[in-house]
Amino acid sequence: MAAPKKGRGPSGGQGRPGRSLALILIAMVALAGGMFLSGHTTPRLGIDLAGGTSITLKAKSQAGKPDAINPTNMETAVGIIERRVNGLGVSEAEVQTQGSDNIIVNIPKGTNSEQAREQVGTTAQLYFRPVLTVQASGPEQPTPSGSATPSGSATPGSGQSAKPGDEGEEATGSEATPSPSSTTQGRAVTGALEKAPTPTPTGSGEPKPSGTPEASPSADPATAKLQEEFAKLDCTDPEQRTAAGKDALPTDSIVACGSNVPGSYEKYVLGPAEVSGSDVDDAEGAIDQQTGEWIVSMEFTSAGAKKFQTITSRLSQQQPPMNQFAIVLDGEVVSAPSVRTALSKNAQISGSFDQESAADLGNILSYGALPLTFEESSVTTVTAALGGEQLKAGLIAGAIGLALVVIYLVAYYRGLAFIALLSLLVSGILTYTIMALLGPAIGFALNLPAVCGAIVAIGITADSFIVYFERVRDEIREGRTLRPAIERAWPRARRTILVSDFVSFLAAAVLFLVTVGKVQGFAFTLGLTTLLDVVVVFLFTKPLMTLMGRTKFFSRGGSWSGLDPKRLGAQPPLRRSRRVSASTDPKEA
Repeated sequence: MAAPKKGRGPSGGQGRPGRSLALILIAMVALAGGMFLSGHTTPRLGIDLAGGTSITLKAKSQAGKPDAINPTNMETAVGIIERRVNGLGVSEAEVQTQGSDNIIVNIPKGTNSEQAREQVGTTAQLYFRPVLTVQASGPEQPTPSGSATPSGSATPGSGQSAKPGDEGEEATGSEATPSPSSTTQGRAVTGALEKAPTPTPTGSGEPKPSGTPEASPSADPATAKLQEEFAKLDCTDPEQRTAAGKDALPTDSIVACGSNVPGSYEKYVLGPAEVSGSDVDDAEGAIDQQTGEWIVSMEFTSAGAKKFQTITSRLSQQQPPMNQFAIVLDGEVVSAPSVRTALSKNAQISGSFDQESAADLGNILSYGALPLTFEESSVTTVTAALGGEQLKAGLIAGAIGLALVVIYLVAYYRGLAFIALLSLLVSGILTYTIMALLGPAIGFALNLPAVCGAIVAIGITADSFIVYFERVRDEIREGRTLRPAIERAWPRARRTILVSDFVSFLAAAVLFLVTVGKVQGFAFTLGLTTLLDVVVVFLFTKPLMTLMGRTKFFSRGGSWSGLDPKRLGAQPPLRRSRRVSASTDPKEA
């Protein structure tokens, strides 16, 4: 006679539920300890709850580059903008793409947030262009005589050269020793860059642009058009100042505006770009150890150093203002130092900087070379007070939802509600500690949609308890006692819970992948709490139910236990029926 097969132990670890409870307790203590030790005891709040500014930048199509707006360029732009903003000391700024041509920049309220917003709005490509002509700009400037040659090789006119002691910008490098005058006033690029002289009236009493080439009878139409644009440009008009040179190609000569002194503007004719912002390897504001003044040091890449050496070698042979190069960002001249000697890999811009202006220019040079041109399509500012009100409203909504769930569980499941509430508490502790740790770890920010996701998760978690409780009650209705009913109900309830949570997690994952911005916060929270629901049900709810089934309160099936057989309409206890086999063998009869 074959020995009976050894049966498998009851599913769910009926005999050792304490191990599962100890495991989840250890996990809770470890997460809570990590939260307190890291100093991040509260989840990081998003812009809509903590206050701050959200900027939407839309990529613009560029002439001659129909395919420039692509995922690669968009991701490159995101990285550069993020470095520019964080380079100002703005912590926890968020930069991400939205759709195919939008970038969302979230700047928390705090130190340097306004300054960061200004630089985020300045997002076009950065170029170094040779200066052909410069003139003080105003509403009544006369038409300059002569024409500008876009190639940058035009013979300068009768403009004034920079005098020692004039305020100016100078570029310097290790190849040259700056003169005392170049570092005492104005700005300078060490290796010798000086600011263009301010135009002075000519003998006729009319201002004449410094360095304006004389008219050439054979001037081509493009040059004539450039001269006409230069004559009409009024840099004191904000619209003209913003539009000048903004959409031009790097190979085009342009007219542009700049301002070296607040309230006064210069207009420029600039040649084609010869060095781009991507050629700058690093730039930063620093204090010159010799003079004690603020400077901006630049370091070029290998390819950029060759280009920079070429342009500075040529410009150093010119007379002012054609010995200048203009640093152009978003079509605006942010600096226009002059060159007195050839420079290569390293250079310094010095003169009339303070800490803020040196840091600004260094940040622009380091992180200003975007592969695309953007425009601000929307700017939303949320005050801390409004964010606090929204957070309060979200918490109230969550409390109301939790209260309704508790009332339903107590009214319908009575004693079983105790198990459900403890499970919800464990789920809440795990969710809170993980969110607090994910803030510094991956930059997760709890926004209002994320709060909504957490509220929805209350219903998902409660649904898992209900599925299991109903399976147990079904077993009792069939006439089984409580302890066998708990174990027999678990396999069927487990399958239903896993399928339900898988569908919820799949929906959250798809939503997270196909959306951006705040909606991703909802999807992330929903997915996280769905995974935690599986952990809590398997490691806490089921083992706790096994332990509670061994107590007299639940095993007796009292009216307040939620498992009263009479209230559930239970059938009489199941009995095994014996089969009597009738034999037709007369010998056995």
